[in-house]
Amino acid sequence: MPEWLDLLLENFADPDSATKAWPLLRQGLWLTLQLTAVALPLGMLAGLVIGMLYALGGRITRAVLIVYIDLFRAFPVLVLLILVYVGLPFVGLTLPAFAAAVLALVLNNSGYFGEIFRAGLISIPYGQREAAAALGLSPFRTMRLVVLPQAFRAIAAPLASNALELVKATSIASLASLPELLRSARVAQEQTYNPTPLMLAALMYFVMLWPFARLVARLERRMLARGAR
Repeated sequence: MPEWLDLLLENFADPDSATKAWPLLRQGLWLTLQLTAVALPLGMLAGLVIGMLYALGGRITRAVLIVYIDLFRAFPVLVLLILVYVGLPFVGLTLPAFAAAVLALVLNNSGYFGEIFRAGLISIPYGQREAAAALGLSPFRTMRLVVLPQAFRAIAAPLASNALELVKATSIASLASLPELLRSARVAQEQTYNPTPLMLAALMYFVMLWPFARLVARLERRMLARGAR
């Protein structure tokens, strides 16, 4: 075996280091999945509420929502986590590390999801709302039965893409000393004096996120095909 290949395998595919690191990596993967399971639906729900309020609200409501969207899209999620986890205790509000990470992810992604929903909802011709109102539907029922189903088809790809980014952003939880996948890999690397745990974490991220990436690509192709008709 060439010396360079032997050196590569020893540092990035060492079986002993992988065996020692596996319990930590499994724990980190589980916490990453928990963060995703809580932050993703909350972020989407917040974005949906923002989009609906923008579509149904008046000029002042829309202006406030635009400021909210721009503010939390402009803030790096890492900065948000520092403000939530480190800054809030100075005003008497201390959140557990998990809650702080979820809040930072939700605030940041509510801005992105909100913009996606806002753009999707206002893209539906206003005449459809007028027709629904003529049939006696309330604004909320019109939004739920007429506008939202069409908007979802138009924004499925951006929603899936942003969900993918949220999963990757869970790695910022390591700043709050949460043993998510990246932090667990770094701890294992320090214990084994070998970068194999980091390589394993990268592979775990790939296996977890690759189906989402393919889904996003498929949805984008559908959107392009629909737009070409």
